[in-house]
Amino acid sequence: MSCRARDSTGIKVEGEGEGEWHARKHGGPKRCVWRKIHLGIDEETLEVRAVEITGSHIGNALVLPDLLGQIPADEEVGSVTVDGAYDTRKCHDAIADRGAHAVIPPRKNAKP
Repeated sequence: MSCRARDSTGIKVEGEGEGEWHARKHGGPKRCVWRKIHLGIDEETLEVRAVEITGSHIGNALVLPDLLGQIPADEEVGSVTVDGAYDTRKCHDAIADRGAHAVIPPRKNAKP
C-alpha cells in the first residue's frame, strides 16, 4: 500500500445557539470555529485509511505520525507521498519507523 496525505482541508463549525445567521441579523460577533481534516488515503484503491480532525492552529506535520498509527502495524506501507509542509525530522522518522519510503519535496526554506 502507498499512502498519500497530500494536505488538509478546513471546515467551518458554527458556535453555540442560532449561529452565524442570528449574529448577522442582530449584530455582534460571529461564533465560527474552523477545524482541519487530515486524511491518509491509499493511492492504489483511493480508500481513506486514516482520519484526524484538529483545530485550525495545528500544523499538518504534527498529525502525520498519528495518521500512520491508524494503519495496522501488520500492513505494509510502501511509500508516503506528502507536500513540503511535512519535510520535518518527526515526519521522516515516523515514515521510516513504518519501513516506508518518504516522497516529500524539500521545504522552500530548507537548508542542505
